[in-house]
Amino acid sequence: MEPEVILFDGSPAVIGSVSRLIIAIVTLGIGWLWFWLKSSNIRYLITSQRIVIESGIFSRRIDTLEIYSIDDIQLEKPLNQRVMGTGNILLLTRDATTSRVHLERLPVDVRHLYELMRPHIQSARQKFWVRDDDVNP
Repeated sequence: MEPEVILFDGSPAVIGSVSRLIIAIVTLGIGWLWFWLKSSNIRYLITSQRIVIESGIFSRRIDTLEIYSIDDIQLEKPLNQRVMGTGNILLLTRDATTSRVHLERLPVDVRHLYELMRPHIQSARQKFWVRDDDVNP
């Protein structure tokens, strides 16, 4: 069994888009405080075997998605996020409880992260005998 490799571990960017930056400036920092509170209470852990999303302020919710259940990855790099160096990843999965997982304002090059994830997804799908024709309509 391969050891689990961490590909990304972090929170969404506090000011991950130009529109958030403008709101933070116009509200004299109050918007930044609100965005910081929301971002600091979300944690993404992407490994070679799973994706874990931990969220919540007082009570924590932990969602885990096995990487072999990912059917498709969509990269989103809107202009106002590209300027700030962030991007989004939308995962379309065969998981019954989380068929769409949206990882927002990732403070990394999402294209590079996708290229890191892709071989791990393919090998996990082969390991667990997941075929493309098994997708539920």
